[in-house]
Amino acid sequence: MSVKKNNTNSVLAQLLKANPSLIRVLKPGDLVDAVFSARGNRAVYFDLGPWGTGIVYGVELLNAQEILKNLKLGEKVSAKVVESENDQGYVELSLAGAEKQKSWQFIKDLQEKGEIFPVKIIGANTGGLLAKVNEVKAFIPISQLSSDHYPKVEDGNREKIVVELQKLVGEELKVKVSDFNPRNNKLILSEREVLEENVKELLAKYKVGDLVEGIISGVADFGAFMRFADNPKIEGLIHISELDHRLIGNPKEVVNLNDAVKAKIIDIKDGRVSLSLKALKPDPWQEAEKFFQAGQEISGTVAHFNPFGAVVSLDHSLQGLIHVSEFGSIEEMKKQLEVGKPHDFKVDSVKPAEKRIILKLKK
Repeated sequence: MSVKKNNTNSVLAQLLKANPSLIRVLKPGDLVDAVFSARGNRAVYFDLGPWGTGIVYGVELLNAQEILKNLKLGEKVSAKVVESENDQGYVELSLAGAEKQKSWQFIKDLQEKGEIFPVKIIGANTGGLLAKVNEVKAFIPISQLSSDHYPKVEDGNREKIVVELQKLVGEELKVKVSDFNPRNNKLILSEREVLEENVKELLAKYKVGDLVEGIISGVADFGAFMRFADNPKIEGLIHISELDHRLIGNPKEVVNLNDAVKAKIIDIKDGRVSLSLKALKPDPWQEAEKFFQAGQEISGTVAHFNPFGAVVSLDHSLQGLIHVSEFGSIEEMKKQLEVGKPHDFKVDSVKPAEKRIILKLKK
């Protein structure tokens, strides 16, 4: 006795293989293609094919006004599932949510691929620049700007920083996605990372210890920038602590804009290069004990005040420090000492290894 083979299962399997959407169950957050099919007084309707009819109403209808303004019947649009089936049997949709989700997916793809792309600067504040990527608000922190666009404001004055940054409004910068978080609507872009990729290649010919000539291209309160003479695309930082062996209150005590200088490379990391001027200068601290001893009475000129006391310029290119505790308070110290004026002191200790000469008031 022969049994006739049932082909129903194989036909069904082929059908499902060709149309997997037939068995796909929609869930909140899914993106679907929706065809605009009807407009009601308080809702609009979409044909979702195998999933039936979708509806946009309430707050989602208000949020979708710009999208719906130019949408014609029969046109396809991307929609986000809010609820897979409401009490009326419709699939609740969000059009604005779909656009936002697609934008974040686009941003994610940009970051994963390391893409470099242009953005137009639409605003500035004390922290950096404002832009948009697919209508998502983006921020470029000052720390993520290239050296060309970094606001080199000497005293760190916030108003001056904003003035410098506002000059970039309307300009187009090439950036990369540095960080993002859709839940917090946070999108951080970086111009510096784009530059670093190019500079890394240029820096391959240099190594720590090399001497380079350049021009001071900017002065800030934390140091000075130097553009390489033989490769102007490279700009290194000379930190204020690397300008001289003595304590510097303002980088302009040592360098000014457009000065021609020679510096030593002391670090190359992640497309950034750190330089030093003091590495090329004789270290006066090596002979400090020849000239100064504990108990010695000396004269020195107050160079500047800091939170710990007063920095005093001494002979032989050395400096001493008289601690604020000698006076009881900063106010009292400033009454007894005057910047730029010579005063008499007594050496309390000399510590060349720590580059420190501690002074006391002469009594």
